[in-house]
This record gives sequence, C-alpha cells and structure tokens, in this order.
Amino acid sequence: MLSAFPHAMPVQGLIGGLLIGIAAALMLLGLGRIAGVSGLAARATGIAASGTPRAMAIAFIIGLPLGTLIISLIMGGVETRFPSSSIPLIIGGLLVGYGTRLGSGCTSGHGVCGVTRLSARSLIATAIFMASGFATVALMRAGGLL
Repeated sequence: MLSAFPHAMPVQGLIGGLLIGIAAALMLLGLGRIAGVSGLAARATGIAASGTPRAMAIAFIIGLPLGTLIISLIMGGVETRFPSSSIPLIIGGLLVGYGTRLGSGCTSGHGVCGVTRLSARSLIATAIFMASGFATVALMRAGGLL
C-alpha cells in the first residue's frame, strides 16, 4: 500500500494526529476554547484582546514547534522541500492569513475542532479548504509544477 508513497511516514503521522487530537480535546474540555492556531496565534501576539488566556495561547504556540522538534529527535527527521524562491512562500502565507480572517478561522480550528462539533460553518469551510487544495494540486500537475 505504501509503495505508491515511498516518503510516507505513517507512524509519525499517527503520533502527530493523536497529539493534535489530545491538544484539541484538552483545550475544549479543560478551557472551553477551540484550539484554532490562527486564533491562538492572534491571542499570543496580542492582536486579539480576548479569548484564551494569553499565557495559555503563548504556551500552545511555543509547543507546536517544540513538539515537532521532540518527535523529530525521537523518530528521525522529516524531509522538507521548498521552492527555490521565497516569493511563492510569502504570497502563500499572505493568502492563508487573509483566508483565516475571511473564514473566521484556520484549518485547525474548522477542520479539527469545528467538524468534530458538527458546526455547519466549519463543515462548509473545510469542504472549501479541501476543494481548493485538490484544485491547486490539479493545476500544478497540469502545469508541470508537481
């Protein structure tokens, strides 16, 4: 099954998924707050004045790369590839930031937390995220970029 995906890392993916689920459940059950990264980042940086306690938001945001580092040290590194120019990354980051404000949340807030609560807004947003991703991959393959 994985021969079609020679760089797949199913164990790391499973561990990461479990950790994301645990973090989302702890935030919702422990604090009554959604673990949406864009909202937590806004709160941690002081852009948002209300929401999750700021210290908790900072700890969550720091924990994201720290958790990645710990898992990487335990399980081995992850191969990453980036475009030779940083222009597509900057444009993509700006578009994602704009989209999170436009959609009232990011993929983690809608896709992980909202869908599990059967939020209509999150179901629609996640369907749009997925359709956009499928369309982007199809366009990139058609243009020979993938």
